[in-house]
Parts: sequence; C-alpha cells; structure tokens
Amino acid sequence: MVGLMFVAMSLASAHAETQRPNIILVMPDDVGTGDYACLGNPVIHTPSVDAFKKQSLAFTQFHVSPTCSPCRSSLMSGRHEFKNGVTHTILERERMSLKTFTLPQMLKSVGYTTGIFGKWHLGDEEAYRPESRGFDEVYIHGGGGIGQTYPGSCGDAPGNTNIDPALWHNGKWEKTKGYCTDLFFSQATKWIDGARSEKKPFFAYIPLNAAHGPHVLPEEYYQQYRGKPDVKDDTAKFLGMIENIDTNFGKLLAQLKEWGIEDNTLVIYFTGDNGGTLGKEIFNAGLHGGKGTPYQGGTRATAFFRWPGGKIPAGAECDALSAHLDIFPTLAELTGATLSDEVKLQVEGRSLLPLLSNPKADWPDRTLVHHVGRWGKGQAVESKFRNCAIQNARFALVKNTELYDLKADPGETKNVIADHPEVVATLRTAYDKWWDEVQPLLVNENVVGPKMNPMKELYWKQFGGGPDENLIKRMTPKTADEPEDAKKPNRRKKKVN
Repeated sequence: MVGLMFVAMSLASAHAETQRPNIILVMPDDVGTGDYACLGNPVIHTPSVDAFKKQSLAFTQFHVSPTCSPCRSSLMSGRHEFKNGVTHTILERERMSLKTFTLPQMLKSVGYTTGIFGKWHLGDEEAYRPESRGFDEVYIHGGGGIGQTYPGSCGDAPGNTNIDPALWHNGKWEKTKGYCTDLFFSQATKWIDGARSEKKPFFAYIPLNAAHGPHVLPEEYYQQYRGKPDVKDDTAKFLGMIENIDTNFGKLLAQLKEWGIEDNTLVIYFTGDNGGTLGKEIFNAGLHGGKGTPYQGGTRATAFFRWPGGKIPAGAECDALSAHLDIFPTLAELTGATLSDEVKLQVEGRSLLPLLSNPKADWPDRTLVHHVGRWGKGQAVESKFRNCAIQNARFALVKNTELYDLKADPGETKNVIADHPEVVATLRTAYDKWWDEVQPLLVNENVVGPKMNPMKELYWKQFGGGPDENLIKRMTPKTADEPEDAKKPNRRKKKVN
C-alpha cells in the first residue's frame, strides 16, 4: 500500500470558499452491500439510503475488513488493523494499540468536537475506551454486540438487550428505555444540536450495532418481512433492523436540512463494516463469501459521500480501488490537520479528495490486504496464508492458492492461478513484504486479560450484584476461536485452467 505524505493544506479550488465541514459517519454492523434496495436487494425497504445514493458519490469498489473490531481499528487509524495489534474480536486481541493516533484525536487537533454513538469494540480497559482515545461524547454499548455472551469477551452490561439497554455514557452506565438504534440516533442528534448551537465543527461517528445479532427488536419493526418468500424469521428480524436504521438515518438527514447545516455537513455512509451475513441468502450483490472470509463478499462495501457545499457530484459513481484506510488521510487533508512525522509513516491509506472532486481522476493502482486473523493462541506464524487475500484493481490472490480476475469474474467463480504466473509472483512478493512488516506490531498476541471484564465490574459497582460461578465459567476463555466459515469445508468446486 502506498503511504501518503501530508502538508498543511489549502483546500482544492472546489472547496476554497467553504468553511471546514461538519462530518457525520454512519456504519451499520454485519450489513452487506447487497442489503439495500438501491443496490439490488429485491426484498428490503430502504428509501432513505436509496434517496441518499442519488445525492451522493458512491464508491463501488470500496473495501472494509472481514470482521468487526478490525474494521473499526483501520477506520480509526488509516492503516491495516494488524498494525494496530487487532487480530481478533475477543481475547484482548480486539484492543487497539495505545500507540495508535486516532481519527478523533486528529480532528480535535483542528478544533472539532467529537462524539461516538453505538459500537466501539476496540478495548474495554480504561486506557482503551473511546473517552481515552479522542472522543468528547461517548454513548455506546460494550463488547461486540448488545447482550452477546462469548468466552473471554463481552464488556457489555450483564443481561443486556437491544430493548431498554444499559449504555455506557461518558464514564458511567445508564439504564435506558427504547430500542438501541433509536437511542443511538436520538443521542447523536441531541449532541449535534448542541455542537451546532455552539458553532463548533463536529465529528459524529455512528457505528451502529444493528444488524448484528442477537436479533432482538420490537415486533412492529420487522413484521412486514414475515411470510415473504425464502425469508426465515431471524432473517425478517435482520431486515427489520436495517429498515429501522434507514428510517433513523432519514430523520437525521431531515434534521440537518431543518437546521440549515446540510450544505456544510459531509455525510459518509458505509453499507456495512464487513461482508454480508443473514442477508446473503436473499441477495449478495453477485459476490462470493461473506463476513469472516477473505473473498470479495467478505470485504466489499459501498461508501456514499455527500457534501453539497463541497461540490461532491451527486448521483455519481467512482470505481477506484478504495478502502476504509482512506478515511483518515482524506479527513486530514480536508480539514488541514498537520500530522507528525511518526503518524505520517503509520498511515497507509490515500486521500480520496481528488476523487471527491472528480470521480474519474487519475488513481494509480495499489494493493490491499485482507486477512481474517482469528488464529489460535501462538498460531500467528502458521496462519500467514490462512484466510488471507491480496488484491489490486484487477486480481485477487486468495489463500496463496486461488487467483481471480475481478474484472472478468467479480463473483470469484474461476480460479485462474495457472494463467497468470507473473501476477501471482508480484502479489506474493507484496504480501510477503506486508506480512514481515506486521509481525513486530502484533502486540496483543500474548496478552492475558483480567479474569472479569472491567465494564461488567463497573456495572456491578454502580447497580449492585456480581458474577455467579456459571457466568465466570462462560467468561473464561479456552482458546481463540476460528471464524465459523474456517471450520466448514469449502464445498464449492473451483476450476483451474
């Protein structure tokens, strides 16, 4: 990947007379690029995102990480998650290195106030929490999913649920009333109102837990999908969670317009934080694989950018190979942030600013690495080629044994590794170099976490109670799990020419 050298910037001429924009970034959880009506899904109802697409520039070859914590880590830093020590979603390997200079820290350096509303999932100990990593306003759940119980993880409140959840708000737990997504958007809207009233530029990060499981939501939010052909009950709930996100997103956009700040607010919407999950059985946008795999279906997303005052073209598309890594350098250049030499060397992403002005601007080819991680304790070295991929704009080398021509075969149905030995050699060399670079940065591999999660302990300190023996047994890790997809044989036959 190509590093980006920063200078204290002057905005491109298209933005020269526009003040520093407010920034909102919305990212659902476990939602695939095929889970939206405007992107081809025949069942889902997403009128707000559909309308937003017509007002935005859509990056159609945009990539995220294969799973939750890794994606968030890359987004916060502008570099691959492994270089932040994040190789899993549990077992302390979800903790983002304390040496990482974060996106909210960067934006605060140029006068922004910052808030997070939803899912953090980058560490539960005090030094790793969002309030210690650059966020002024924090309104989140704990762990990887509300009410999720998983060995060695889950800093969520004991017995939590999506309806009337306990949420972590600026250093303490609060018991709430309502459905989680409604609550996150409501708090974000309230906080934005305060920031704009004080005339402060703001960064509102809304990384939702929906539509991650457990799929718990009010029945009236999903009953419209029950009984549809090939839609199981849990899938109906999943679709209902997405439609509820869409409804809340539409309300937020309407509020920006009512306040008169729509023109100078950059709104970024990712279709999801990783590949698809339950929605794949309905529509997977022609891609192979999903969450927890290194195939395009595990990492491809669509990213929409709307900034009317910044002259971003509406209703346009850009097919440049891009990624979540690019958000940090894009916002650094856009806001005029001055980065230290150390941070400049860490950032791997590229500024998307030239493409935001001209979607057809020159964009040199690059390589992106996707790795599921999630290996067992002490198994990093032998996991080099397990569940990995390296790609450029045309080819993807998967697991070091499969090569796909993404231009001719975006669904990755035909292994052409025998036909392009020079491409394979180039990608393998780039991957070897990348793998060697990440080894000294895998700082969480041998970390032993606390016996009981500190977020749970803080909950009991506030409200009383404590763990029972069964809970302690459930919370005691045995080994780091492989992703479920890795445990199942790949039954799809691949042709080799």
